[in-house]
Amino acid sequence: MRYSVVHDNVYDVTTWTVGNPHHDVGEVINSIIADVKSRQKDADVDGGGKPGAVIYIPPGDYHLRTQVVIDVSYLRIEGSGHGFTSSSIRFNTPEEEWADLHELWPGGSRVLVESLPGAGSDEAAGAAFFVGRAGEPRLSSVEFADFCIDGLHFTDDGTGLPPENSYVNGKTGIRVASANDSFRVTGMGLVYLEHGLTIHHADALSVHDNFIAECGSCISLRGWGQASKVTDNLVGAGFRGHAISAENHGGLLITANNVFPRGASSIHLDGVTRSSVTNNRLHSFYPGMVVLDGDSCENLVATNHFLRDQEPWTPFLGVGNGTDDLYGLLRVSGSNNSVVANHFSAVIGAQEVRPAGADLVIVRLVEGAGNFVATNHTVASDVHSTADDSCFAAQVGALLAPGGSTRLAVTTVHVDPESAGNTVLDSGSDAQVRMDRGANAFRATPTVGA
Repeated sequence: MRYSVVHDNVYDVTTWTVGNPHHDVGEVINSIIADVKSRQKDADVDGGGKPGAVIYIPPGDYHLRTQVVIDVSYLRIEGSGHGFTSSSIRFNTPEEEWADLHELWPGGSRVLVESLPGAGSDEAAGAAFFVGRAGEPRLSSVEFADFCIDGLHFTDDGTGLPPENSYVNGKTGIRVASANDSFRVTGMGLVYLEHGLTIHHADALSVHDNFIAECGSCISLRGWGQASKVTDNLVGAGFRGHAISAENHGGLLITANNVFPRGASSIHLDGVTRSSVTNNRLHSFYPGMVVLDGDSCENLVATNHFLRDQEPWTPFLGVGNGTDDLYGLLRVSGSNNSVVANHFSAVIGAQEVRPAGADLVIVRLVEGAGNFVATNHTVASDVHSTADDSCFAAQVGALLAPGGSTRLAVTTVHVDPESAGNTVLDSGSDAQVRMDRGANAFRATPTVGA
């Protein structure tokens, strides 16, 4: 047992007296939560009374057939390893080669989500861990740490893609449905879930140092929220979903995340205000990498590295997110946002730009006023890319390949007529910026020899 001192409020799922955790860890955890509630009934005992508990999941495989329902504060569910490994690579490796692989499945403290929602069920029914409670106060200090939630398989979505590449199965790893304060999700591994982490009404939430990838959508902050942070995560969504998304949040910090392809967007903000998107490394095969939508205002988007290149892995060739290259890598519908000191790398063959013959757009201001776009640097290379059956080799090879000597024609900043009163400084040459110079302020990046 991990804990050297046995304590009434520390539980190990493998030693609990109800249920078999390897057959249905959901039943076991629910029984433990019921025990916590039965023993911690009084709200005030000598200035305390409900300290909560720790539920420990040792390394091993634990099938989940019953949804875990958490309606108590101060509960920490933890394991001893996030156990992430790429299920997508395995399922796109010919099965006759599996016998030569060192391991096939995710490991660590692994929860295998067996349950599937019934036809017509909402997202809540497909959640492995459902967190919610009515009444006051709101739930506080629920923590998930250091274990793996594995959705196991995706399903046929009718599009003709192999089922394991659909990113669809109706499963959610963790769903928080009610208002909450000071929740923490750290060191988790989430894989092959249609929705990795979905949290409503968050206050002072920390989503930190997780590996959430090969999920339809990875981190979704919904409803409204404030003063939360999404930091230092490794994240990669599917082509229909968002790696990181938030709606109606204020004071949100999105920093130092490494976002992989192939999400429809790396970061999508809707109605988000006075928040920061800084120091992230973002990689995508599609336009719309970062989207500020729904009148998102007074946000700082600074010192991020954007890489847009082409899909190099054979199983996903021809898959897109439904946008063309006029959409913008960074797209803003809102006012008084600052877009400062970002680096954009566009490494794509001119023949691949859509619509054909168009200049790829880097930053597009669609609506709003008073946005400040300054000292952003764009490097655009026209390259001939190749595909490979090996995911790792293909993507690493594409990342390490130097940019082509031929420059790709791009529009570094495009300001739509519906957006005015903006300031664009040193973010493109005179020829690379498209906007009404009478309705916006502009200073061009100097060109060599000019």
